[in-house]
Amino acid sequence: MTQIRAQQADITALNVDAIVNAANTALLGGGGVDTVGPVWKGGGRGEAPLLASCYHRSLQLAADHRLRSVAFPAISTGAYGYPLQAASEIALRTVKDFVYPMEGIDEVVFCCHTGEALATYERLLGSS
Repeated sequence: MTQIRAQQADITALNVDAIVNAANTALLGGGGVDTVGPVWKGGGRGEAPLLASCYHRSLQLAADHRLRSVAFPAISTGAYGYPLQAASEIALRTVKDFVYPMEGIDEVVFCCHTGEALATYERLLGSS
């Protein structure tokens, strides 16, 4: 069974096969780790399925390339304004739905930049 965990760390320092990171749709950097994801516009403009798709597509690519471990930042929760609780719930649900029925990916790490994000993911992981 895949191990899913949260850790507060520098995502680039984790010992994983792949990290999910793209500067933005033009692949131009900003200040730090900016991951392509939906901009929060209040929740009624399809943000949830777009966010889920970011996680699902990343995991599909990892599986296609036979990668065993993947680290994700909290996609869209920074400058894009997605509420942390809602984004974390979508991330965790999407990852579980993808990895639990299959074999191949051994570990998924939710790499948290802040203590608040870590606490949110740990709470959700503990209640699932």
